[in-house]
Amino acid sequence: MGTAVARLLLSRTDRPSTLILADRDPQALASAVGDLPAFADIRTVTCDVSDEDAVSDLFSAAAGAGRITRVIHGAGVLGPGVSVAETEPADFDRVFAVNARGTFLVTRAAARVMTAQGLSQEGAATDRAITVIASNAAGVPRHGMGVYAASKAAASAVTRSLGLEVAADGIRCNVVNPGSTDTAMQRDYWGDDAAAGKARVLGGDLATARLGIPLGRIATADDVAEVVVFLSSPEARHVVLQEIYVDGGATLHA
Repeated sequence: MGTAVARLLLSRTDRPSTLILADRDPQALASAVGDLPAFADIRTVTCDVSDEDAVSDLFSAAAGAGRITRVIHGAGVLGPGVSVAETEPADFDRVFAVNARGTFLVTRAAARVMTAQGLSQEGAATDRAITVIASNAAGVPRHGMGVYAASKAAASAVTRSLGLEVAADGIRCNVVNPGSTDTAMQRDYWGDDAAAGKARVLGGDLATARLGIPLGRIATADDVAEVVVFLSSPEARHVVLQEIYVDGGATLHA
């Protein structure tokens, strides 16, 4: 999904700027850069978002490249896929380390640097944005996904609370909550029987009290990227503290 966001950002950039991509997997970073169009200045930083020092180094590198106008955070991992009662503390800690702690560390570092950099020369009050990709699981209980859902709810709450605190500094914070999306992580979650997994998502599953998708399709990464890039753009200059669900109606906005 991050590559789709980066690609769309580049297609809509009309002035020279630096794009910094971060991932804990150097090979994933190299692959992402290879999938992107030629651009004047794409930089990569290997970063584990659950590591405070690594996040600090990431934003030091970003600040060294110039004024930070957009931060988009989408790092996340799935839960163990078992009930809350069957979840081991180690699995809870692993999921929260990335999804909740990672979001806290990244958005905190972003806010600190962006606040220190101040407003633009034009004094625009809404010229910068922090956008977090969470999950529609943050807003509705999910069978076998309690830890994941809780971690994404925490990510959303941290982001929007931060947004309330830094709005006066011209920094807009918003959250995008995708539903089932055709990504590698989603396919890994379905396992060997992807067709059956997709059918359950589209049609719903009474046994687990899960609704289907009213639009009748799985989202693409581009579907989510469009909303992320919009919220990060000046066109969304009066949108702040929002959770936008991109799930084809799967949660009925519960």
